[in-house]
Amino acid sequence: MHVAVVGGGAVGLSTALALVRRGASVTVFERDTLGSGASGRAAGLCYDAFADDVDAVVAADALARYRDMGLFEAQPYVWVARTESDATAVREQITQMQENGVGVEALTPAALGDRYPALETSGIEVAGLARDAGVLDPDEVVATLAETARKAGATIETGTPVSLDSPATVETANEVRAFDAVVVAAGPQTKPLVADVGVSLALKAYRAQALVTEPVDATLPSFYDATREFYWRPKGDALLVGNGAHEVDPTDWNPDADAEFVTRSLDRVEQTAALTPACDRAWAGLCTATPDGAPLAGQVADGLWVATGWQGHGLMRAPAMGNYLAADVLNRPNPLSEHLPGRVDPTRFDGSEEFAALDDPTRDWNE
Repeated sequence: MHVAVVGGGAVGLSTALALVRRGASVTVFERDTLGSGASGRAAGLCYDAFADDVDAVVAADALARYRDMGLFEAQPYVWVARTESDATAVREQITQMQENGVGVEALTPAALGDRYPALETSGIEVAGLARDAGVLDPDEVVATLAETARKAGATIETGTPVSLDSPATVETANEVRAFDAVVVAAGPQTKPLVADVGVSLALKAYRAQALVTEPVDATLPSFYDATREFYWRPKGDALLVGNGAHEVDPTDWNPDADAEFVTRSLDRVEQTAALTPACDRAWAGLCTATPDGAPLAGQVADGLWVATGWQGHGLMRAPAMGNYLAADVLNRPNPLSEHLPGRVDPTRFDGSEEFAALDDPTRDWNE
């Protein structure tokens, strides 16, 4: 079976690798350089702290695959609440996660401060600690997936924008090529690509921002503040800080971070950890959203599959979802097939739905 994968980010490359390992002949088309879209601008957080049992299964599968590839760096993940309503939600999440077998625990502010003295814990009602979480280097993930896929027999063509001449026919600047199946994993560009062959997707884009600080002298976990709605993760001896999200037109957006975002983010670091680092660099990237917060991953037409709508979690889930998609394309068994088809079926919407991409920009799939 000859399969085309459109999109050279973590999801596309994971899908290509899983396909070629199952015996398919695979060609990846990337319009720019590998990882030049959302994957290369991702924060690299990686955790299994999900209250929903399906989300937890997918996350555990992805983390295991990243560990097997040597790409996972252990880093505890803490999330906190500062209001009673947020604290109630966090406590309920922790209980559900523990019922799903996820390695999490609730911490009092005092216990959190004992573990991480650099954190300013006043005003925190409750904290959750995910022990098995970690971080990824997005560039290393993309490079490793590409190298492994090539060694397994995949062809990867960069600098090659394409369009769809039919659901299973890819057109480049030089030729039209027919395939047995096409998987489009091109972030927000997935929508206009499949629209050319009459497929309408319920998909919107939003712009998320991040910065990396100058080095800090503190031992800190990965951290999410559910009340103030921002996060950080250690990155070497610095912090990567993020949020600043808003809905945008994916054809007209600024890849540079806003000055106001930089100022606000550094202020939040100072309020939360009594650190005053400067900004080393900052940027923005595009994420994709769906009406219910779950991705669009599956078949949309005869010979055509899509993989998009990750709510900022595409890199985190890439190896698990790549294996799921490959099995679906080849009609092979996959453990995730017991859990996912209804949840991620892209045809659950007709594409005409009106929705806001950022009803809750920090939500997980179904929260």
